Amino acid sequence: MFSVTNDGNKNFKNLVNGKWVSSESNNFIDINSPIDNSLVGRVPAMTKDEVDFIIKGAKEAQKEWGKITLNERAEILYKAADLFVEYSEEIAEIMIREIAKDRKSSISEVVRTADFIRFTADTAKNMSGESIPGDTFPGYKRNKISVVNRVPLGVVLAISPFNYPVNLAASKIAPAIIAGNSVVLKPATQGSLCGIYLARIFEAAGVPKGVINTITGRGSEIGDYITTHKGIDFINFTGSSAVGERISKITTMVPLLMELGGKDAAIILKDADLELAASNIIAGAYSYSGQRCTAVKRVLVEEEIADALVEKLKEKVAKLKVVNPLEEQGDVVPLINTKSADFVCELMEDAKEKGAELLFGGKREGNVIYPTLFDKVTEDMRLAWEEPFGPVLPIMRVKDRDEAIRISNESEYGLQGAVFTENIDNAFYVADKLEVGTVQINNKTERGPDHFPFLGVKSSGIGTQGIRYSIEAMTRLKGTVINLR
Repeated sequence: MFSVTNDGNKNFKNLVNGKWVSSESNNFIDINSPIDNSLVGRVPAMTKDEVDFIIKGAKEAQKEWGKITLNERAEILYKAADLFVEYSEEIAEIMIREIAKDRKSSISEVVRTADFIRFTADTAKNMSGESIPGDTFPGYKRNKISVVNRVPLGVVLAISPFNYPVNLAASKIAPAIIAGNSVVLKPATQGSLCGIYLARIFEAAGVPKGVINTITGRGSEIGDYITTHKGIDFINFTGSSAVGERISKITTMVPLLMELGGKDAAIILKDADLELAASNIIAGAYSYSGQRCTAVKRVLVEEEIADALVEKLKEKVAKLKVVNPLEEQGDVVPLINTKSADFVCELMEDAKEKGAELLFGGKREGNVIYPTLFDKVTEDMRLAWEEPFGPVLPIMRVKDRDEAIRISNESEYGLQGAVFTENIDNAFYVADKLEVGTVQINNKTERGPDHFPFLGVKSSGIGTQGIRYSIEAMTRLKGTVINLR
């Protein structure tokens, strides 16, 4: 679908104003595989001057794109969705090598992205404006009518993460362009190749030149420049809370939509179905080695049933398969880089030093952290509060549901929470008190379905995502008042 240059050096290009170009500086960033450190490709390290050129082109392209009918924009999205399915194997292959995601999950991500794009087009076609008669407000007669429509914001900066490099880029791009915006995509450095493939799909689907553009380069070098650029009208970011906080501090009068970190807790009450809870906890904690914002990152279990739950978790975690995703299908894969693995080891060592009981795992080989389970984790341990983004799960024993709620709410994060109970009153009692964007009842914390609202509070995000909500966020209301004689 997309070819690197023919010189054999795996140099990729960026989509800029409808053309595939390299960087004027001729500097490239090596993208090495987390699996074996082999070179997957090189992406241009773009300069600030190139950023200026790209954003200027996106601004001009948006003026014409905004005039295109909604049906025409929708047809392009439908075509893109078909192409994602057609080239799912090819895109999955680059995803496996670039971010070490297993094959089944990689293909699933691409197909889910196609579904997201189709639903976005359908949703937009079913959204409409409104007319408001003036006489519904005291003191006014029937001589005024406001016609209210949604209009695009302009140029959307989409900053996507490494862990879902196709889905979480497309979930920003599709709502933006269906609404009439143009997009500048800045993928995570590790994930840039997937971002480039994604842009190629949209180009092949018929998106006009300049409507979608890609910028590659290290955030430490051009990140601040892009996010504070006067030509950017909206920023949609998924990534760490630290980076999200920085973006929110340095930007001025630019609307933000951000999905950030989490420390999602699974609360297990004494009347829970323990087999259901244990199965969901394992799936939620260890899928893609826990490198998900919505991963189950701690278990808060009532003392009376803690031993029984622990036995079930030990039994299930022992069955997880650690694999090289290039060779076989499994549960736990290498972490994205050595720095991430180092951080996870720091949290594990701190927990052990402070008295946590290591039930399983604790082993490291390169970037691979074997699935690890700790019991009797206490509030003085870093693992109780910090987000590991790795396959390490702490169990914290609590005396009752209120203590579980307190510990959950004392987190700086507030993305999701889960409660397992057979009592609906208990379920709503906990759900009402948790300070999170979403509460899952008798299910692991997770994203989706994609038309549900997805949001975080506190350090977990700003604004609400979900297909309709994202379209609304990337548009503004405009009223035209008709004055009748």
